[in-house]
Amino acid sequence: MTDEAGALRAFNWTDYEAAMKVWIGRHYPKAALVEGRSPPAVRRAFEAYFAGEARALEAVPWQASGTPFQLKVWEALCTIPAGETLSYAGLAARIGRPTAVRAVGHANGANPVAVVVPCHRVIGTDGSLTGYGGSLPRKRWLLEMEGAAFREAAA
Repeated sequence: MTDEAGALRAFNWTDYEAAMKVWIGRHYPKAALVEGRSPPAVRRAFEAYFAGEARALEAVPWQASGTPFQLKVWEALCTIPAGETLSYAGLAARIGRPTAVRAVGHANGANPVAVVVPCHRVIGTDGSLTGYGGSLPRKRWLLEMEGAAFREAAA
């Protein structure tokens, strides 16, 4: 979902569309959802990203509805370069709240602008894949596409 200025307000995978519509209704109750194509610049950035240009989404303008803490976490997520990862503890430290690891995890999971705000780049302290609302196989695929190092979680 983009706004009239072309800023991305919400993005998720098509298999999460129903939940995303509920989220949009809660956070943007006056928004009129209109089916259509994304603005050309946003569409081109996504096409480039999924064609292998890992940094293509960095220039996509986004604006999200969230608490000040969530916004701080989401902004910090954007400082993790494509091809790199950061642990939840590292992300908590990066925002100056080293003991807020769980809260950072919850904010990370509430990210309404998936992929553009790269919550998939957050992994376990031991370097393993951990939770991702879009599914661990999808997280693995995104990180592999970006060339990021990680290890598989122990079964």
